[in-house]
Amino acid sequence: MRLFVSCLVLSAGLHLSAPAHAAAEPPSNAAAAPPAECRAAPGGLAVSRRAYAQRLHGFWLGLSIGNWTGLVTEMDKIGGPGPAGRFYTRADWGKPDQPSIWGQGVPSDLSPTIDWVVRRPGEVWGSDDDSDIELIYLHLMHQSGQPLLSAEQIRQGWLRHIYSDADTPHRTADGKPENYLWVSNQQAFDLMQQGWLPPLTGMPPQNPHYDMIDAQLTTELFGTLAPGRPDVAARLADLPIRTTAAAEAADIAQFYVALHAGAAVLPAGEVADAARLRTRVLALADEARRALPSNQYPARMYDFVRARHRAGQPWEQVRDALYRRYQVEQRDGYEVTRRRLYCNGCFAAGINFAASLVSLFYGAGDMQQTLKIAVLAGWDSDNPAATWGGLYGLMLGPAAIEQRFGALSDRFNLHRTRRGFPNDGQFRLQTLAQMGVDVMDRVLVDLPGAERSADGDCWRYPMAGAPVPAATAAN
Repeated sequence: MRLFVSCLVLSAGLHLSAPAHAAAEPPSNAAAAPPAECRAAPGGLAVSRRAYAQRLHGFWLGLSIGNWTGLVTEMDKIGGPGPAGRFYTRADWGKPDQPSIWGQGVPSDLSPTIDWVVRRPGEVWGSDDDSDIELIYLHLMHQSGQPLLSAEQIRQGWLRHIYSDADTPHRTADGKPENYLWVSNQQAFDLMQQGWLPPLTGMPPQNPHYDMIDAQLTTELFGTLAPGRPDVAARLADLPIRTTAAAEAADIAQFYVALHAGAAVLPAGEVADAARLRTRVLALADEARRALPSNQYPARMYDFVRARHRAGQPWEQVRDALYRRYQVEQRDGYEVTRRRLYCNGCFAAGINFAASLVSLFYGAGDMQQTLKIAVLAGWDSDNPAATWGGLYGLMLGPAAIEQRFGALSDRFNLHRTRRGFPNDGQFRLQTLAQMGVDVMDRVLVDLPGAERSADGDCWRYPMAGAPVPAATAAN
């Protein structure tokens, strides 16, 4: 989503880095393997709480890398006439950044070149709209002990932690009030201030932006809270998604939730092998695709990109074809262009979903390649980059991420964009990870058939659709 670069960003201490070893994927040590005693029964799942805390640490770290690197090219390329219609290619990585559609001819202040934007030890990651709404939800679930948030909990959480234009201390570069909400998020927030509750805040006609990108970047977290159980994750995420989305945009958001739930339980041995990881990532995506209604544009976009990926077409060619097919020809029921929205619907759920699939498929098995393609593919580029950064971080863990990028900060400032959190919004990523583990405990304790080991570390529970053992079901 749009970032107005201000003195807050310039003083945030973001560090530009293109480490020498970053050009190629080094061997991965992946996330820490579960202790020997934390093994699943046949047909079941098992999660070590200690090991999973590392995976969740990696989720927030990878998300931050993707988010801030993607902001460099956000809305530089959206199709159409002029410079914005001349899309980037792989050859543009490391070259000068070009202005965004609102950049007034000035490239990004985050980096003069299209390159990694990271924070080193002693520096602090800042929140953005790719992370701060999810952290509001995490805080609400952790504080209440209720993973299934109610409509009133969501409304009160938004009103408590999000500034309005009337009370925000932040300003855009041209001096206007800034509360770091846009499009559907802003409309939902306005409706909440008038007393509306989710899911009505995400539905037309009162929210005409219901099919924009917003829910895609605010709800992936829920997939991490039900490892290996996309069915449970979907229930947790449903109302948060529908806070800002409806119809196809809500289905797209659930696709990302399902991917994270599946990725959360990939065995460490498979994650450490790039070829095996590539196979598993593509399989997870194909599985998540099955939940998309086949007669609607998200499934058709998926099938279009996947077929061309299988055919071996270069990713740039597929990206260009997406622009022609959906924003020019308006195929497969995708009719955003005829609505004559600002920037031809460059914030829309559909075109950004399609672009995200290009980076997911063509980078599969390789975190850095996936993020590079996401950053270069166009449109709202920080969102797919943040999503895939979090996905790979969840699979790899922080140690493997630092093998690729060097030593990184574990400090996070949520009050860069939001308010009302403990410790003035300053968190360690390990703290956010432990909060996630605590919420996961609440999810699993209520899951039929789930059992926790005597030492408290290991959760064992059935896969989706598996029968619950009679003895457990009777408890």
